[in-house]
Amino acid sequence: MYKQPLTSARHEEHLLLAPRALESIELFAGAGGLALGFSSKNVQHRAVVEWNTHACNTIRHNKLHKVEPISHWPDVTEGDVKNFKYGAYEGIDLITGGPPCQPFSMGGKHGGFLDERDMFPQAIRAVREARPRAFVFENVQGLTRVAFADYFDYILLQLEFPSLTAKPKEQWGDHLARLRKWKQKPGTVSEYRVTFKLVNAANYGVPQKRMRVFFVGFRADQDKLWQAPDETHSNDALLLSQWGSGDYWDRHKVAARHRPSKPDGIENKIRKLIDSDFGSNVLAWRTVRDAICDLPDPERFPGKVQAHRFQPGARTYVGHTGSPMDEPAKALKAGDHGVPGGENMLRRVDGSVRYFTVRESARIQTFPDTFLFEGTWSEIMRQLGNAVPVRLAAVIAESVCGQLRA
Repeated sequence: MYKQPLTSARHEEHLLLAPRALESIELFAGAGGLALGFSSKNVQHRAVVEWNTHACNTIRHNKLHKVEPISHWPDVTEGDVKNFKYGAYEGIDLITGGPPCQPFSMGGKHGGFLDERDMFPQAIRAVREARPRAFVFENVQGLTRVAFADYFDYILLQLEFPSLTAKPKEQWGDHLARLRKWKQKPGTVSEYRVTFKLVNAANYGVPQKRMRVFFVGFRADQDKLWQAPDETHSNDALLLSQWGSGDYWDRHKVAARHRPSKPDGIENKIRKLIDSDFGSNVLAWRTVRDAICDLPDPERFPGKVQAHRFQPGARTYVGHTGSPMDEPAKALKAGDHGVPGGENMLRRVDGSVRYFTVRESARIQTFPDTFLFEGTWSEIMRQLGNAVPVRLAAVIAESVCGQLRA
């Protein structure tokens, strides 16, 4: 169909309506979950940096097959971020990334600032050298543990005053004391206005209970302070849908005999929720069933869907019992040696378990079905376990980019 070309006036109006493209550097990119979320908000990545070969190959694989929007990304820079130079990117709109989280993981060895895998110093160097208008860094809930309180404060102060670097051979505790003293000095002006927020991905429509902390900073001359986006989904709304109206079971055509047992005391809770009119403007948490209901059983129909292959060997053990079908999944984990069984398993209503397939795990991490993965099953599951859910990344991106464009 013929389309009338835009006149000068209409073209200017079109430009005003379209959001301005922002430019970013994506560090610690992994399989690209955070970068995909920002891409969906009209952010153009000028550099994508990742050290893990398998994750780099996944990004390359999608770029080779022209998967959108990765086809428009620059070639991934594979290597240690310590060697990355920021001279050509000074004043860029955004720096984003998830510094490796193993040092602070609840399931790890809790090495924290004593762990050489702590990449926050490199994230701070990126801010210091590139001086972006804003930055977004993501990390695990474990970083907020009381045991890391001083180091958490150290991260915040370094992000607020990135140019106030440690002196040669200065211990981090001494540097922290100097930063605290500097902040309290009369007339001190922050280089970046920094905010952090611990969020549950399930509260933003991700079918997974995944706790993550986000650090967001705006350069002082932007005169902005990040406000975390309002939560859009809740467990109470899910309970109302399941045990109040029953809409959840009707939508999925689940007969009463195939539903899990009612939770103890649920009738009283439902009455209180109805009386308080809770959930009228909040959506229900998305469950595993919501995420994968249209996929065929991989045991009965192998090969029907790309990356949806049955993986044998799933078993339960203490503390690792799988993710119930009718709740958001437990947080997918990467693990040091292979894949932890419990976090990455589906637990059916009858109590039987099996591993999530790659495609199911990708759905739980809200990657699009067009996304392709490269590597063995364990390597891909490690990439997925380390990823930022794409939907959560998009929600955070919308809040940050909206302020940058204001």
